[in-house]
Amino acid sequence: MASKAQEKPLGLRILLTVFLVVWLIAAAFPFMWTLWGSFKVELDFFSISNWRDALTGPRTEFTYGHPFTGAGYAGAWIQEEFWRSVINTFIVCFFVVCISLTLGTLGGYALSRSGHNYVFWLLITALIFRALPPITLVSGYLPPFFEWNIWGYLPTAIIVLVAINQPFTLWMLHSFFQKIPKELDESAKVDGCTQFQAFRHVIIPVMWPGVITTGLFSFLLAYNDFAVTAMLLSESNRTMIPAVAAFLGTTQTEGNVMFAVAAVVSATVPLFIMVMFFQRQIVSGLTAGAVKG
Repeated sequence: MASKAQEKPLGLRILLTVFLVVWLIAAAFPFMWTLWGSFKVELDFFSISNWRDALTGPRTEFTYGHPFTGAGYAGAWIQEEFWRSVINTFIVCFFVVCISLTLGTLGGYALSRSGHNYVFWLLITALIFRALPPITLVSGYLPPFFEWNIWGYLPTAIIVLVAINQPFTLWMLHSFFQKIPKELDESAKVDGCTQFQAFRHVIIPVMWPGVITTGLFSFLLAYNDFAVTAMLLSESNRTMIPAVAAFLGTTQTEGNVMFAVAAVVSATVPLFIMVMFFQRQIVSGLTAGAVKG
């Protein structure tokens, strides 16, 4: 009887199902449309006379003998060497995540276990800096980078991205550490552990969902960044997002739109794979940060 009482009315279930299907279609449509169009020529995908050309691909078939072509991917990856941008992106993301998590974990743990009043003001100051637009912070780095002749290199962008990302990492990890009872530290010290040993062997294993969640958001910040990497990296050291913008061209240079479309799909696929792979850790990490332990 209790299970029947808890069942939703049939009309409500149908409404929720329809809403979920419509929402999934609306959310997935832009990517699926871009993925489909990446195998067409520009005149088909951006046809003004007939939008159905993007589905059937008559000009693509006339040019390549088939309604689908990988010319956009070949042009982006081989002709324009998009693979270099992919490697640069993952180098930047790897070091940004490692440095941000190292500093954020140590700092968040120290602040969560500190009883001083300055902790609150330090976190508020970090939040203010995180709220500032990244472009306003980048402009302050440019003069010394030009003077020291270190502009255009990957370590330069990594340093700035870590500096911009650190307040968010500190805030998020601090909130996770606060949910862990201090009695765990005290129990570890009673067993003979030092403060760092208690942190390493007792607290960190409990913190893994929060660390993974914070690391994921740090990765996304570096992966999707445009303002910092576009201003601080030279053409040979571009990451993926500035490279996609470069494929579109400017008023002075001619671009190739289909190269950009293929590059957008190439840059989006790893994000889908990563989120699907880490979905359990993301959910458990967000839940651990939201529920008081």
